Amino acid sequence: MAIVIAPIDIEKRRALDIRPGDTVRVTQKIIEKGKQRLQAFEGLVLARKHGREAGGTFTVRRVASGVGVEKIFPLYSPMIEKIEIVKRSRVRRAKLYYIREKVAREARRQLRRTRMMGGSTAAEEHLEAAAEAELRAESEPVAVGEQTKSD
Repeated sequence: MAIVIAPIDIEKRRALDIRPGDTVRVTQKIIEKGKQRLQAFEGLVLARKHGREAGGTFTVRRVASGVGVEKIFPLYSPMIEKIEIVKRSRVRRAKLYYIREKVAREARRQLRRTRMMGGSTAAEEHLEAAAEAELRAESEPVAVGEQTKSD
């Protein structure tokens, strides 16, 4: 089985001005079990490396299911169907690697705020319910004919 990879328009990709701070949607070809499908990956461009040369890449970060995911895409890869610039943001740095720590810091701050306000998570509620059930079991009187675990 021969895998056919479509040629890309190099001039179009070179003219595409992807910069850090842009939100882009990259449509990528994925080959599974001999079939080909398209998958979109939308996120923030953190870095652009090696300019417009043949080995140029750009790093895209997104948060999927609460987990940060980063992918490095080669600019001229034939496996990339298309690149769309969804949004442009003005940034004052060439590389936005600090976003990784910033997001983690904000998540910790949110968690701290919910604890201080008395909000509880599902896991905390489950632990509290188990502790209450254990206290009730200890305080109930034991019948004369029953044996306890300590006997």
